[in-house]
Amino acid sequence: MNERLTIKTPNSKNYDIAITTGFDALKDELTALGFKSRRALIISDSKVAPLYLETVKQKLNEIGITCEDHILNEGESSKTKANSDFILYKLADLKFKRSDLVIALGGGVVGDISGYVASQYHRGLPFIQIPTTLLAMSDSSIGGKNGVDHNDIKNVFGTFYFPSFVYMNTDVLNTLEERQFYNGFAEVMKNAIIKDEKFYVWLIDSMYEICDRDPATLAEMIYKSLTVKKIVVEKDPYEEGDRALLNFGHTLGHAIESCKMGTLLHGECVALGMVAASHISYKKEMISLEEYLEIRDMLVPFNLPITVEDIDIDEIIKRVGRDKKQDDAGLKFILLKKIGKAVIDRSVTEEEMRAALKEIEYTDDFE
Repeated sequence: MNERLTIKTPNSKNYDIAITTGFDALKDELTALGFKSRRALIISDSKVAPLYLETVKQKLNEIGITCEDHILNEGESSKTKANSDFILYKLADLKFKRSDLVIALGGGVVGDISGYVASQYHRGLPFIQIPTTLLAMSDSSIGGKNGVDHNDIKNVFGTFYFPSFVYMNTDVLNTLEERQFYNGFAEVMKNAIIKDEKFYVWLIDSMYEICDRDPATLAEMIYKSLTVKKIVVEKDPYEEGDRALLNFGHTLGHAIESCKMGTLLHGECVALGMVAASHISYKKEMISLEEYLEIRDMLVPFNLPITVEDIDIDEIIKRVGRDKKQDDAGLKFILLKKIGKAVIDRSVTEEEMRAALKEIEYTDDFE
């Protein structure tokens, strides 16, 4: 299954997303964009590079692109300002020009830091995303949000900078560890819950095919998920309004992730955040108990957590107060009116957040 989406941007530098198999088409895609005979810095990580770096380099060499590379240690701990500065100095030392490329080959961490670096050097280099995880394919590789962390605060330094092209080879999903695969599925489920009830039902109906990683089902799932995100980011590219809906599950999820750094993955924390936000929605009588329980329980077959042990609720609340989604009007919390209809709410209290966190805190009598 070969699919294509075009994302419109406010500066009219629209970009395409190609969903395909293999890396053979990459050279044709970049040739069509006029990127032959340039230099490229490929940023990857210690897990992805041994699998795909040489193959990608070979394809680029065939169209005259000379490749340098920078390999990060795998994981969120690499997404730092120090690492982004080091890469910027490397680009300068290598005398990269404004016409040269930055290419992200990896998951969300690699994509975030690569986009941030590309936006800074010479006020912006062409930037290609080659996402290799379901999380990056379904969410972080499109929309133009880039950033690095600082002192356990996620994306505190960041930019809006759009890629020139996104190339998704769904074959790479076969090499993903099971936990990483379901980590990415959390963002797919989120996109369905906030905007598309039919997609949500399709995900539940396709559960076995998704868990078996059926190639055609995965390609269709990624296309449907990206279609939801395309609608949102085109309407609100700089997160001034409805794009905040994509943060469903992230307000408490990011705070949990910061507190549990190294033990829980991003998607796992988003899943916990979605359960908490759905519980708040239920307590505010926006959704029914049945809807809340369905959202919670439907995460389980996809190996996503709905409870968490050893959390410091006071520390999580404290970190929410430092969240970048907070502005002069207060904290933007994303709640649900129903499955497929999310809304921005500024009335969520600390007491309601504490109650939701207690709901997801593991106890022996959880039902």
